[in-house]
Amino acid sequence: MPARMSARMSVGTPEPGHGFFEATAENKRRGSVSSLPEHIPAGCFYAMNETAGGYHCRHLYQTDHRAKEEPAMKEMTSLERVNAVMKGELPDRIPVIPQCFMFSAMEYGYHIGEINRDPAKLAAAHIACQDKYGYDGCVIDIDDATLAEACGAKVIFRDEGVAAVDEKHPLLESLEDIDELELPDPLKSGRCCEWLETTQRLVEAIGDHVFIMGRADQGPFDVLTLLRGPEDFMCDLLTEDPEVIQHALEWATEAHLRFARAQFAAGAHATSMGDSYAGQNLISPQMYREFAFPHEKAVVDGLAGRDGYYSIHICGKANDIIADMGRTGADILEIDYATDMGFARKMVPDNVVLMGNIDPSGQLVLGSPADVDAKAKEIIESTRGRGIILSSGCAMGENTRPENMRAMIDAAKKYGSYELLCAMQEQS
Repeated sequence: MPARMSARMSVGTPEPGHGFFEATAENKRRGSVSSLPEHIPAGCFYAMNETAGGYHCRHLYQTDHRAKEEPAMKEMTSLERVNAVMKGELPDRIPVIPQCFMFSAMEYGYHIGEINRDPAKLAAAHIACQDKYGYDGCVIDIDDATLAEACGAKVIFRDEGVAAVDEKHPLLESLEDIDELELPDPLKSGRCCEWLETTQRLVEAIGDHVFIMGRADQGPFDVLTLLRGPEDFMCDLLTEDPEVIQHALEWATEAHLRFARAQFAAGAHATSMGDSYAGQNLISPQMYREFAFPHEKAVVDGLAGRDGYYSIHICGKANDIIADMGRTGADILEIDYATDMGFARKMVPDNVVLMGNIDPSGQLVLGSPADVDAKAKEIIESTRGRGIILSSGCAMGENTRPENMRAMIDAAKKYGSYELLCAMQEQS
């Protein structure tokens, strides 16, 4: 446990809400301190608590100056740090896994579109970026079109951006044509093998100490949306025979499962799906429960006995479906910036880890380090640091400000240390 000293600090009107406050000169001027050393060193944090007599500081948690008789927690490797969170244990600090495949490519000197068929450069970009910034995990992602392409969809390639499915020329003219398609082989079809080789290279190079998430691209609902075309599929949800829709989604489920199993075979510590067309920004929660949820759960069930973790990502607002997402059995839910993390933490089981959710545009591109720091603090405090991996809410653009990337990582150390996690656990 962290070094702790009992204290009472009378203060003026505190900032709204609870939280932890750093012992800066400005904060120390807010009141008088008794039963404490004359000097409160920088790097200490104190917890505000409301009592009958007003607001007082009950405990002072030291981060930079620990009691000699109580040694600090051993520093973990990035992999140990993430695995501790996944097991429901306290890490030495909250881990950070940014979704930064485009950013890492640009840091290495390329637009993602220039290297989306080059596993050696993709892996080298991840390795160099992780080494430079010191975050805890790499997310292998290239675009949202790879699995659909492996199923036969036409794809538009762009040198300076991600590849995209040609939505004007969908592969399926009708959902009833689904059985005419050949299920993809991840080792042969399209560019799936490039993703798998990138995963394998990263696992071999840094996987002994860094967490590797090799995505399996899009989930069942998204894959079918891309094969049919978003506009046509949205109409199908309203007009087509539900049995026809469910059968097509079962086909898409098997397509995704094949890719996910291949990622685990390549050595990934985790794999995942993106199923953002199933989010409540596009379809109703009722439609999500009828058409998306059963197949997301079927993927998790189909990976039973897996040697690794499984994650689900849905872009946009998910407050109305987050409890359902928590019932899929996924180990990790990746939460976008539009969803309240504190609310999400209350709505999903304690054994489900939440990953997110700093705004990749408004804060990481357009914001300042102070903005990123404030958002990270809010995320950690609103969840009490329970089962959290700090990350961007979605994919980070190549134009992300490097100083904001550093601010995200620094914030995890500042507000998510072992000492502060212990304090938040005591207050829960």
